[in-house]
Amino acid sequence: MVLTEVMAVPGTALPVAEFAAHLHLGTGFADDGSQDEVLEAYLRAAVAAIEARIGKALFLRTFSWQLTAWRDGVAQGLPIAPVQAISTVVLVDGAGAETLVPASAYRLEKDSQRPRLVASGSCLPSIPAGGSVVATFQAGYGPGWADIPVDLAQAVFLLAAHFYENRQGAGNRDALMPFGVLALIETYRSVRVLGGRP
Repeated sequence: MVLTEVMAVPGTALPVAEFAAHLHLGTGFADDGSQDEVLEAYLRAAVAAIEARIGKALFLRTFSWQLTAWRDGVAQGLPIAPVQAISTVVLVDGAGAETLVPASAYRLEKDSQRPRLVASGSCLPSIPAGGSVVATFQAGYGPGWADIPVDLAQAVFLLAAHFYENRQGAGNRDALMPFGVLALIETYRSVRVLGGRP
């Protein structure tokens, strides 16, 4: 199973100025933007860490997911939430030849924790022997910072600030994610069963 981020979060979507204000940078000084690149890097790191922890995409973007077998012949859990739409499902045989699965053969079952790709008929299309299936879909709360739930947005700021303040590598290695961040994201964490397999 391989999940690939096809489209990265654009820099314009990240709240660099708001994060600078959160850190109280530039108070009493002219904002020359010299720290913008650094702040964007810490925001990206915080977003990635929180997404990995809760199994959800914060910003809406495109993902590609490849797997070699369906877990269930009727429905397959998707690896990240919330999924807004499934663009394509493609079967790939052992030689690399691709076959587009008609959109009428499947549907998206939306769920805030475990969205699923569900067969429209009796079963999902058969994956060729030695081949795979690649599903392309859009996941995330929305394209902009304002689309992200307020508590998750606050968790991003807190974690990015933690990374920024500990950028020299000092600090307690056992406290890589502060308690305040964990408290804010706890309700969004999905419970993994069956060894974490979707």
